[in-house]
Amino acid sequence: MRLKGKRAIVTGASRGIGRAIALRLAEEGADLVVNALHAERLAQVVKEVESLGRRAIAVPGDVGSCETAKRLVDAALTELGGLEILVNVAGINRDAMLHKMTRDQWDEVLRVNLIGTFNTTQAAAIHMREAGYGRIINISSMSWLGNIGQANYAASKAGIVGLSKTAARELAKKGVTVNVVCPGFIDTDMTRALPQNIWQLMMDKIPMGQVGDPRDVANLVAFLASDEARYLTGEVINVSGGMVL
Repeated sequence: MRLKGKRAIVTGASRGIGRAIALRLAEEGADLVVNALHAERLAQVVKEVESLGRRAIAVPGDVGSCETAKRLVDAALTELGGLEILVNVAGINRDAMLHKMTRDQWDEVLRVNLIGTFNTTQAAAIHMREAGYGRIINISSMSWLGNIGQANYAASKAGIVGLSKTAARELAKKGVTVNVVCPGFIDTDMTRALPQNIWQLMMDKIPMGQVGDPRDVANLVAFLASDEARYLTGEVINVSGGMVL
């Protein structure tokens, strides 16, 4: 119960990696504000968290909106009594080759992935600075290094790295750490929808020879959210089975 008595916000918590992170933090003793666009899926996560004996508050909404970010922090402060942990998972992809990508595809991905992460990080940081304590964990992707057909997604995930490293420098003396987790090929609804040949192509790139589980990411996030990680900040950590070295 490394997070007993802690309060956390997890965005993108309705499924996949976000859901796994929310449940892992609850297992460690944290109470949660969970966010996603789909209220019905979010309600199920609330039930799962409550079955672990922890509190969960659902705040549906688009993190690309400053108002949603403020509502998340307000819910943590008013309904849970505080905020020590923020995990930014919410993200989308609208893949296309650079020469075919529309401005709408570019704008939408940057708005949700990067601006959304900025919105919640800023809102949480204002409180955490005053409290003198905080853990911010931002989920990027191995695609931040560049990936064919993902100019918008890669740019947004690279932006998260730059944002996080800057926030880490600014907040370090205030007792707030900021770290980045970059999942590799993880078994989620998104990857299961890939054609078999693409799935195998990705598997062939993984030295460990197996797809990652969302809990592999969640276990690292739980550590980074704990006091055991007090001297880690500004780090970018891959969870990829050796796919990124």
